[in-house]
Amino acid sequence: MSEETTPVHGLFDLVIRGQRILTTAGITAREVGIRNGVIVAIEPLGNGLQGTEVIDLADDETLIPGLVDTHVHVNEPGRTEWEGFASATRAAAAGGVTTIIDMPLNSIPPTTNVEGLKLKREVAEDQAFVDVGFWGGAIPGNKSDLRPLHDEGVFGFKCFLLHSGVDEFPHLEADEMEEDMAELKSFDSLMIVHAEDSHAIDHAPHPGGAHYSTFLASRPRGAENKAIAEVIERARWTGARAHILHLSSSDALPMIASAKRDGVRLTVETCPHYLTLMAEEIPDGATAYKCCPPIREASNRELLWQGLQDGTIDCIVSDHSPSTLDLKDLENGDFAVAWGGVSSLQLGLSLIWTEARHRGIPLEQVVSWMSEKPASLAGLHNKGQLALGYDADFSIFAHDDAFVVDVKKLKHKNPITPYDGKALSGVVRKTYLRGHEIDGRTPSGKLIRRGGV
Repeated sequence: MSEETTPVHGLFDLVIRGQRILTTAGITAREVGIRNGVIVAIEPLGNGLQGTEVIDLADDETLIPGLVDTHVHVNEPGRTEWEGFASATRAAAAGGVTTIIDMPLNSIPPTTNVEGLKLKREVAEDQAFVDVGFWGGAIPGNKSDLRPLHDEGVFGFKCFLLHSGVDEFPHLEADEMEEDMAELKSFDSLMIVHAEDSHAIDHAPHPGGAHYSTFLASRPRGAENKAIAEVIERARWTGARAHILHLSSSDALPMIASAKRDGVRLTVETCPHYLTLMAEEIPDGATAYKCCPPIREASNRELLWQGLQDGTIDCIVSDHSPSTLDLKDLENGDFAVAWGGVSSLQLGLSLIWTEARHRGIPLEQVVSWMSEKPASLAGLHNKGQLALGYDADFSIFAHDDAFVVDVKKLKHKNPITPYDGKALSGVVRKTYLRGHEIDGRTPSGKLIRRGGV
C-alpha cells in the first residue's frame, strides 16, 4: 500500500476504478482515491481502494481531467441577456469543462478596475457550477489600475489592438501596449492580446452583405500578421510575458516559432472553430459563423493543426462569445451588421476529438491541449491533470459515442451555434468538480484567484 493511502487505511470519499484513466503516464488501468475534493491516491487497478462511494467505469468510458477554458465571455453583469454565469457554467460542465476564466469585456462595467472586478465576483458568487477566474482589462488610461487588479487575483490582462466591438473597452495603440507590458513585467503578469491591426483592416474591402467571402476579405491575414509582429517585438523589448489570443492566420506561425526560439516569452492559443470549420463551406448569410479574426480556408486550417502538433500553438480554448439572436442579424444575414462571436463552450472537446481522431491524434494529446496547457498558461498548479495533490476535477468521456448537435438542447443562453446539426464523436457523460458530480441544480463552483490553490 502506498504512502498516500496509509493515513486513512484506504477509506476515501470517492474511489473511481477503470481500465481507461488518463493520468500523467497516459491512459492506463487505475484506481483513483479522492478525499476533501483532492486526488490523494492513484493505484494500479486491482489494489482495492475503499471509498464511501465507488464508481466503476464502463469499458467504453475514459476518466479525463476537467478541461480548463481560459477564454470565455460570460457578459454578466450588464449584458446578461447575451449570457450569464449560471448558463455559461452549466454549458461548461456539460462539455467537461471544470474551470473557466472570464474575459474582462462585454460585461458592463468591464473588469478594468478593482471595483469592476468586485462587482463581477458578487454577481458570480452563488451562480457558478464550475470554478471561475477573471482576466483584467488593459485600456487607455488604466495603467494605475493594473497592479491593484493583479493584487486582487486576476490572471493577467487583455488588450485589443483595434476596436473591441464595445465602446466601454477601448483599444490600445502599440506604444500604449508596450508601456503597459513594461508595467506588467514589474510584477510578472501576462498581457493577452487580440491581435488584428486596424490600419490593415481600414485598407481592406468593406464587409457588407451575405457573402462570407466578402467578410473574409475584410479581415485579411495581413491584419493579424502585422499585429502579431507588434506583440512579438514589444514583448521582446520589454521582456514581458505575452499571449496571442485566438490565432486564425497560419501565416504567423513561422514568426511565432522564431520568436519562441529567440526566447521571447510568448504563448499562443487557437480555437475549435478555426480547427474544425472552413471558409469554403460557410453558406451565404450564415452569420452564426461570424467571428473576428475570421474562420479561414481549408489550407489554413491544416497548417494550424501542424502548428499545434509541433508546439508552435500551445493550447485550444473556446473563445465562447455569445450574443442574442437579433444581434446575429439572422433575418438579413449581413456579415457587416451581425455580432462577431461563436458559441461553442459545451462542444469544444467533442469538436476537437472528432477532428483529431481522423488525423490519428490520440485523446491524451487533445486533453493536454485543452486542459493541462491552458492551466499552465493561467498558472493553475492544481488543475489540468489527474495527479496527486490536484483538484478532483474530471469528466467521464465516452470516446466512441456519437451525437448530433441540437442547439435547443445546449445549455448556453441563446440557441445559436454554427455546429447545429453536426455529427460529433465523443460524449461527456458526467462531470465532477472536487469529487462531486455537477448536477446543474446546485452551484458548487468557487471563484478562484491567481496564485490561489
